This record gives sequence, structure tokens and C-alpha cells, in this order.
Amino acid sequence: MVVKAKKHLGQHFLTDENIAKKIVHALEVKDEENVVEVGPGTGVLTRYLLKKNATVFLAEIDKDSIEYLLENYTSQISPRCFIGDFLKTNFNFAQGKQIKIIGNFPYNISSQILFKILDYQTQIPEVVGMFQKEVAERVSSLPKTKSYGILSVLIQARYRVEYLFTVGERVFSPPPKVKSGVIRLTRTSQKNIEEVDTLFRSIVRTGFNQRRKKLSNSLKTLQIPEHILSHPFLEKRAEELSVEDFVSLSRTWKNAL
Repeated sequence: MVVKAKKHLGQHFLTDENIAKKIVHALEVKDEENVVEVGPGTGVLTRYLLKKNATVFLAEIDKDSIEYLLENYTSQISPRCFIGDFLKTNFNFAQGKQIKIIGNFPYNISSQILFKILDYQTQIPEVVGMFQKEVAERVSSLPKTKSYGILSVLIQARYRVEYLFTVGERVFSPPPKVKSGVIRLTRTSQKNIEEVDTLFRSIVRTGFNQRRKKLSNSLKTLQIPEHILSHPFLEKRAEELSVEDFVSLSRTWKNAL
């Protein structure tokens, strides 16, 4: 059976076995740990992932890909391995256990995948994924750079981000028009962020939505508490604050309410 990549699903099948091995090797998996592969396609990552003796679940919505995987990995994959649309899953299949995520993520929903991971970050300790290079750089970028933004701050507040390597266009079928980047996210312990998480996200999003303005102006819609109007961070633009600065500002803001 031949599976044709579908443009509306953002499919670009990886064809380089060495790169597939490198991606799977980058995910630290112990025996019987839960792993979800997002968009397995024709299984180029799956075949190496199954060798790790993990409990593998597959998030795939393409019926042709599902049929192909069931045909070619009969002894290791059954219909119960498939969890459907990753963006719609509630992870109940893992029965409260931790889940690691891996995938050659469809470019058209890559940001949505990252926000989904953030929503379930207490259950997801590690992620290894291939993204459009621009997105991978955005997630791993540092303050005072053009690519530093909402995704950078929100992800780095919860995860240590490592940009592992760049992948060229020619190792995919069909080739995408851009290069790809593989990154690893490892969950960190960010003390006390939970108590300000909603406010933290609002400050980050609102600040970067008008990134050229000082925060004292861009955050006016959030009704800045009077007691912190003179806070030095408010005289800076969003791109000038580190993740730790945003967390600190959020705590100070909440204490002033």
C-alpha cells in the first residue's frame, strides 16, 4: 500500500532513516513509559520508537496512514494504539500516568500542538519534535531577539528548550518549501508559577501583541495595579524581559491586587 501525502493535513513524510534514528534517540524513554507519536504517517519514526519497549500511542487522523501502519506493524500495533486527533485528546488513555511526546509535527498545526502541550504540561515531562525551522527557533529564542515572543516565554517558563539540529528540505516527500528544526523540551520545576499562571499568560500575550510599546502602555487594558505603575519592568518592551522577569512581574502584580 502506498500512502500519498495530503496537503490539507500538512503531511511531509520523512525519508531519511538516519535522521529518524537521531530524532527517536533524542527522546529518553525507559521501559513501559507512555509515548505519544504525533502524525506517524508511514512510520519512519514509529519503527525505531517501537524498539524502545515503550507503551506507544499514535495520534493520527489520516485513514490511509492508519491502515498502512496496521498492515506493516501487525505484531506491535493494534487499533487500540490509535488515539485520534492529538489536539482533541484529553489523555485519559494514559490513566493519569506521565506521557512523553514525539513527532514530525504537521507544520500547519505546530503552534497549536505546543499550546496543547502547555495545557497538559503536568502530565508531559519531555517532548522531542520536528517543526518548521522558524517555529523551532521561535520556541528556543532568547530575549532581545526578533523571534522571541509569546511561544518563547510560555514554553520556556515550563520547559528547558534545546535546539538539536536543522533538517533540509530534500529528506521529505514531498519536500517542504522551508527547512525544519528538531528541538527537545524537558520540563523544569518553576516554583510558584501555578498561582499566577493565568495572569502570567495574560501579561505575556498582551505585552507581545504590541511588542513595540513599553509594557506600561501595552498592558493598560489589563488595568495595571496602581501600586506597581512605577515598576522598572513596565518601562521596558516585552522582548526585553526574560522569562524570569515575566514571572516576577506576575507575582508582584498579583500581590498588589
